Parts: sequence; structure tokens; C-alpha cells
Amino acid sequence: MADEVTIDPWSAAQSTDYSRIIEQFGLSRVDLSTIPDPHMHHRRGIIFAHRDLELVLDAHRLGEPFGVLTGLMPSGRMHLGHKMVIDQVKWFQEHGADVSIAIADLEAHATRGRTLAECRRVALEEYVANYAALGLDVERTSIYFQSGRPIVQRLGFTLGRRTNLSEFEAIYGFGGETNLAHVQAPLVQVGDIIHPQLDEYGGLRPIVVPVGVDQDPHLRLTRGLARKTNWFNVNSRKEGGLVIGLSVQDDNRAALGVAADGSVDMTVRDAVFDRLTGSLAELGFSDWDANPAHGTLEVPGATASDRNGIRMSLLRLERESGGLGLLQPSSTYHQFAIGMTGDKMSSSEPDTTIFLTDDVESMERKVNASFSGGQPTLEEHRRLGGNPDVDVAFQYLRYFFEPDDAVLAEAEAGYRSGEILTGQMKRMCIDRAAAWLTELAERRDETAHLVDDFLAPDAKS
Repeated sequence: MADEVTIDPWSAAQSTDYSRIIEQFGLSRVDLSTIPDPHMHHRRGIIFAHRDLELVLDAHRLGEPFGVLTGLMPSGRMHLGHKMVIDQVKWFQEHGADVSIAIADLEAHATRGRTLAECRRVALEEYVANYAALGLDVERTSIYFQSGRPIVQRLGFTLGRRTNLSEFEAIYGFGGETNLAHVQAPLVQVGDIIHPQLDEYGGLRPIVVPVGVDQDPHLRLTRGLARKTNWFNVNSRKEGGLVIGLSVQDDNRAALGVAADGSVDMTVRDAVFDRLTGSLAELGFSDWDANPAHGTLEVPGATASDRNGIRMSLLRLERESGGLGLLQPSSTYHQFAIGMTGDKMSSSEPDTTIFLTDDVESMERKVNASFSGGQPTLEEHRRLGGNPDVDVAFQYLRYFFEPDDAVLAEAEAGYRSGEILTGQMKRMCIDRAAAWLTELAERRDETAHLVDDFLAPDAKS
């Protein structure tokens, strides 16, 4: 369709029509009223959409465990765009999440030609050192390398059996000319996203992945593959309530009472339904309509708010019965921060962004040369005002350097009215950024001794 938008994890050109993206890809809008102690990215609409965030919010409200996963590509320097993700990871951690961080050294080796040793050096010196300085809790953060965690690759292969090239073409737009490393990389990312909920890495719990919206194809693939493994599906019932249905697959047929000839062993099936109704009873339900022969269990008294609790209970039952019991990951999506030149930030183009290890002089040069929303002349600017929506200096205050909403609103109003000039806006940004970069450099020195402590046991040299 002519009005469709495309999002591509590997492209520098991305749509910023966020309303259309929400509609086209089935995202949910963030409801600020549901967010406890919202971060400035929530308040300013920068984090604008999600998938299944209510699972995480419910776990937080009930004091139950949940986790957050992110990753880094160890092929360049850490810039402010990367910091946006860590700000969100830190927010989740401060609200109770454990944190897993994947260092995508296999992907960097396959797609960027980096040696694994080089990937390790860049990851530790450029990223983990800044994670420590930015205030991640070393006691609740576990950082690992893809190359050192075989379960990630095994999961990718295991779940890869449930997809095909046609699905990859639909999700990613792959064609006959696609490099096979780009086919393999998403499956390794599936393993990254899924494995924290395995028993040896924290157990079954909601896992949320905060990303830019360009990374949603990876989440769609992962959620789809996790769903395909589930033995029990929970759907809305036409007459109200919920209905649980069996999902019979090649590897669970016997456990769900389906013989090789397709007949149903009712002794096995009845035992399955006894366990299902026992799980419902533990959740406080007492009214249901079981049809073991057809593989359905209707729960008329269940509401939409009961669905997540039922799903978790069924996944635990699946694991007890020999299945994977995988929960679809949750995700949040943030808008793109504009690059210094008005285009996308890129580690390979230093003048498009501020790096976390930039000195103040480099930062000042970049801000002074950045794209402006001001008018061509002083007279026109005073008369017509500037456009903060495209002004890089203002946007960097909004995304990174001005935590006070009232101060930001005053700067925006002054710029739109023409009272604040372009040079003054840039100076405001430079002053805030200089203070922030100086403090960060000091904290890097103070926390340098913690870098190795962030590494999981399988990541230590």
C-alpha cells in the first residue's frame, strides 16, 4: 500500500511518522497515568509506544520479579543515542528490574568484520565503563558476550525451526541478495531476548526490551516465535470471559494426549485438564467449562485483567510438563533523537552526534555547527520566532540535558516567540552539555574499578 511505512533495523533512513507506525504495526500507546514515577522521556512523549508493558507494570505493582534486556554493538563509540536506552534500563532497574546486557560480538564479527578481541576491548572501554558511570547497579546488572553464552545460539537454532525465509522476507524485507549474516543475526538476537527467562538465568518472569522503533522487527520475530512454542493459548471468549485452548505441536503431541494416528488418549487428556483446572483453582477461579475432547477450557468469570496471571500460570504448568514455557517479551519504543546535522546519529559519522567521551571543546564545536531552527536574519527571528521542533540544540536539551520540564517549556516558548535567539539556544545547550560531560568523565574515573564486576561469570577473561 502506498501509505505504508517501513522500519528497518539496519537502515539509516527511518520513518518518524510515529502515529502511523503505531497503527500499522499494532503497537500500544503509552498511558502516562499507568507509569510510576515517570522518567522525563515518558513525560515528554519520547517513549511513545509499547507491547505488553502492562505485564511488567503488574509485576512491579505486585512486587514480583521482572527483568530488562538490552544489547550493544561493540563496533564504535558510545553516543547519546545509546545513552537514551541506558537511561530507560536504569529507570526499570530503579523500579525493581534485574538487568541483562548482551554484547553482540558475534554479530559485530559477522557483519562488521571485527575480531572478537577487538569487540571485547571496545565493549569494556567504551560501553561498560560508561554504564558504570551512568549509575547502573552493579549488583543487579549482568553483562555477557554472545560468543561466551552458547545457550543463546542454541535457542536461536531451536526457535529458528519455527520460522522460514518467507516470514523473514515479510518482517525484514529480505530478498535473494540478502547476506546470510543478516539472516543469522536476528535468530541470535531471539536467543538473547528469550534466554533471561530460562531457569538458570533468573526464571520465568516478564522481560522488557527498550528500543528505538526501528528495532521492532526483532521484537515481532521474537514474540511470534515464543508464541508458536506455547502449549496453551488464552483468548477472549465471545460470550465474555476467557478461553484456554491447547496448541498441539509435533513435540508435545504425546504430552497432550494425541496419538500418532491423530486419535485422542482421553486418559492423558483428562490428566492435562486436571492440571489446568488445578492451576485455575490456585488463582481463585471455581467456575469453568472444560471440554477435554475438543481441547478447550472456558473461564466465563475471567476478565481481561486476569489474562496475564492466567498466562503466567499456564507457562509454569507447561514447563512442569516438559515444554519451554516461554513468555512473549515486552517492549517499549522511543523516538529517534535527531543528529547534529539534522539526520540520524551514527557512530561512523562523528559530527552527527556527541560521544560520551567527547571533550567539552569537541562538543561545543558540534553544537555551534548544528542544524538550527532559527530564521535567516535577526529581524526575521525576532518577528517570526524559531522552530524548536527541528532545532538540534533545543532537541538535545529536550532529550538529554534539561531534566526540568518547566525550564524546558520556558526555553521552547521563548524560542518560538523570537525572544530567545539561535545563538542563545546553542549556548544554553553547550552549558548544560559541558556540565554533564564533565561530571560523567569524573564518574568514569570514580567507577573504573567496577567495570569487571558488571560481567557475568561466563564473560570474565
